[in-house]
Amino acid sequence: MSKLPSIAELILLIAREERKATEIIEEIKGNIGRKESEANAYINLFLDEALAQAKQLDASGSKPDEEKPLQGIPIAIKDNICVSGKPCTCASRILEGFIAPYDATVVARLKDAGAIIVGKTNLDEFAMGSSNENSAYGPVQNPLDTERVAGGSSGGSAAAVAYGGAVAALGSDTGGSARQPAAFCGLVGFRPSYGRVSRYGLVAFASSLDQVCPITRTVQDAALIYSIIAGPDPCDSTTYPAEPEEMDLAGEIPEGIKVGLIKECFDDLEDERMGDAVLRSFREARVELVEVSIPLVRLSVAGYQLLAMAEASSNLARYDGIRYGRRIERLGLRETYFATRGEGFGDEVTRRILIGTFGLSEGYIDAYYNTALRYRAALAAEFEEAFKKVDFLLSPTAPTPAFKLGEKIRDPLAMYLSDIFTAPAALAALPAISIPAPDKVDGLPVGIQITAPRFADAKLLEFAHAVERL
Repeated sequence: MSKLPSIAELILLIAREERKATEIIEEIKGNIGRKESEANAYINLFLDEALAQAKQLDASGSKPDEEKPLQGIPIAIKDNICVSGKPCTCASRILEGFIAPYDATVVARLKDAGAIIVGKTNLDEFAMGSSNENSAYGPVQNPLDTERVAGGSSGGSAAAVAYGGAVAALGSDTGGSARQPAAFCGLVGFRPSYGRVSRYGLVAFASSLDQVCPITRTVQDAALIYSIIAGPDPCDSTTYPAEPEEMDLAGEIPEGIKVGLIKECFDDLEDERMGDAVLRSFREARVELVEVSIPLVRLSVAGYQLLAMAEASSNLARYDGIRYGRRIERLGLRETYFATRGEGFGDEVTRRILIGTFGLSEGYIDAYYNTALRYRAALAAEFEEAFKKVDFLLSPTAPTPAFKLGEKIRDPLAMYLSDIFTAPAALAALPAISIPAPDKVDGLPVGIQITAPRFADAKLLEFAHAVERL
């Protein structure tokens, strides 16, 4: 498998005139030609445009600089993030034919930084899934073991970076949809604090949970992309008004750092090797490890699904075949709605809309949705108490390595439990990052998840970079 250099390495190579933008695009094109039919990581590719853009950059002698730090760097975009003039399918038949009329804020900022967009990646339909098997365009296969899933819902973004089909990618993370596929594919997946990155142009699944995330080979690359896409946005009222803090990726773990092991996460592991893989680097570096109990994390999947499904049922009401996307014409308006949504949505999306609508219905909203809101507040309070004792919290990213294709697709509950370690940070609006553990389990990558207090994104990236260097 071709392993592309990191963004940081490519920037140096381009600056020294040892690599050209066209050479990088040609290498990516070759990797896609060899691996894409197997991995199915992309829904749409823009390689001819990317190559033309790279040739223009080379002809002009443009190189990465402070104004355009990503000049000539090829990046893939998850296909629930709008790129102007390109299809945005959300991996759903209901959006067939839809062309995005504008750039998402994150895409506009990447383009302004000089990045070249090479394609739109596959995902679970409307980002609903943990294995990337719910796509209308077929499942994504893990490039490290094609009999296994790449993770979801950002499996296409992770697979593309893993096999060398992009230098880096944007995914989205609602309950773990960037961190978990990054862990399954041996990559870095960083979920910023909710509000640090604009959601304008990200197709909504669960608005209070969705967050755009970089998926990269290194923490340094994730930090670079984050520094470009983060910050307030007048188009998104949920963005935090202050600019992100400056980062110093010195690569050293500061003295006196305390890391909390989330007791419930390690206790619930069926395979002790997962825990050992996560902890080895910290033990060898003699980082102070403290066991911390956050009892409510055990209920995170239930709380997450109740909230996410309720918000999905509301957000997806707009797909009716009248304003955009696919339309199945019938004699009456009501019948057109039924036919369009019935044929346009897949099974998992339909299931979540139905459960979410039930949870918001008059007789059940307090028992389900409002209870989930109270749970969310209580979980956030437990995290706040935990961070009074430690600087960061540690757990595996997922309870298992990548599982086999078809293994859980017919058991929704088992699939939902894949998010049991990633959902808590999303519910509490906290930043969290998954980095590869030094050890593998059964030859498969294991993710180390590190969580920080809200808006401590810079400190989290600095610490994760230091851990990665161990």
